[in-house]
Amino acid sequence: MHGDKKFSDDSAILGCLASLSGQSVMIIGNEKGNTMDLRLKHNFGMAKPEGYRKAQRLMLLADKFNLPIITFVDTAGAFPGKEAEERGQSESIASSILTSLKVNSPILSVVIGEGGSGGAIALATADKVMMLEHSIYSVISPEGCASILWRNSDFIIKAAENLKLTAQDCLNNKIIDSIVEEVPGGAHRFPKEQAEILKKKLITNLENLKLNTGAFRRKIRNEKFLNMTSNI
Repeated sequence: MHGDKKFSDDSAILGCLASLSGQSVMIIGNEKGNTMDLRLKHNFGMAKPEGYRKAQRLMLLADKFNLPIITFVDTAGAFPGKEAEERGQSESIASSILTSLKVNSPILSVVIGEGGSGGAIALATADKVMMLEHSIYSVISPEGCASILWRNSDFIIKAAENLKLTAQDCLNNKIIDSIVEEVPGGAHRFPKEQAEILKKKLITNLENLKLNTGAFRRKIRNEKFLNMTSNI
C-alpha cells in the first residue's frame, strides 16, 4: 500500500494487508534492504515524514475495519536530512505516536533488528512490544552517544553498556513486554525458521488482546506509555 496521499511514497516504511492464521491484519514495518542498491532505495530504513504519515494512514484504515495492526521495527532512526525537517519530521513522528494511542485496533510491535530513537517509537507504540533476542532498542546509537558525551569513538563500548539497549535490559526496565528467542546462528541467517517462532508469539498475543474491547485496550495502552514517561 503506497503513499501518504499528501506528498509521496516513502519506501523506508512498507505496509500491506495480510493474513495471520486466518485473521486479516495490517502489516507496517521498516525496510532497510539487504544489498547496496536496495539499501539506497529504502534509505537504510530511515523514514521521512511521508513515511510516518503513510503509517498513520494505514493505522487509521485498519482501525476503520477493526483489523489488528502488526509493526516490525528495524531502523537506526528517522532520516535527519534537511528536506525531512522542512516537511515536518518531528511532527510526523509525534502524530504517529498519537495515532497509535488513539486507535481501538490491537497493536503488536516487534523490534527485529535495530530500534533507534523516535523513528522506532513511531511504530512501536503498541499494546505489546516484543524484541528478538539479539536486537537493540535505544534512544541513540552507541556511536552517536559516544560522539556527543565524550567526543571520542573509544567510548562506544562504555556508551553501549550505559544505554541498556539489549532485549534483556529493555525487559528488565519494562520498556518491552517479552523477548522472542532467536534460532542458533541468528534470525538473519535463518529467516524462515525465525518467522515460524515469531508467528506463534504473534498469534498468542493477538488472541489475548482480542479478549478485551477496543476502548479497554486503548485505555491500557495509554496508561502503559504515560506511566513509562512518568518514571523517567
